[in-house]
Amino acid sequence: MPEFVTSQGMLLLTAALGYLLGSIPFGVLVTRAMGLGDLRQIGSGNIGATNVLRTGNKGAALATLLLDGGKGAVAVLLARWLVGEDAAQVAGLAAFLGHLFPVWLRFKGGKGVATFIGVLLALNGLVGLAVCVTWLLGVVVTRTSSIAALVAAAASGLFVLALTDGSLLLLTLILTVLIYVRHSENLKRIKAGTEPKIGAKKA
Repeated sequence: MPEFVTSQGMLLLTAALGYLLGSIPFGVLVTRAMGLGDLRQIGSGNIGATNVLRTGNKGAALATLLLDGGKGAVAVLLARWLVGEDAAQVAGLAAFLGHLFPVWLRFKGGKGVATFIGVLLALNGLVGLAVCVTWLLGVVVTRTSSIAALVAAAASGLFVLALTDGSLLLLTLILTVLIYVRHSENLKRIKAGTEPKIGAKKA
């Protein structure tokens, strides 16, 4: 954990702003703006880039991936610039929670992978890059987004221990646990051998 030197009130304000930024449902907004329909009625109903890809529009999926990652990174960078390193971690966690449980969608959000990577890239570039590369390699090898995400998340704590002073470890472990919780149905399908490959039309 970082040393907490910022006042509790400022940290709470940072968390609130980080949550609101993270809760912007870019997948829903992008698909609606491009005339692709209501993303919540497509495929798995998830608001992330993998489900956007099920619309058949790769550009929309890429835009969602970058925007979902970007909102996590922006939350961290703004908090660090305006307040400090302790606030940056608080903002990163809040933005991640905002994506998972957005108030605008009755707290039914995404699974957090892109936002997770964006938060880590902003907190520590080396860790974020290592997680991103692991995820990309997982996608290439398995052609299964969920497996790639779960492997990358599981490895993130090891990258933190290897590449940093460990102050990111607790936050990283919290984010990893939340990713696994959000992927509970995927884990069941992986075990059953029914998890769809990237680009499949069904969840």
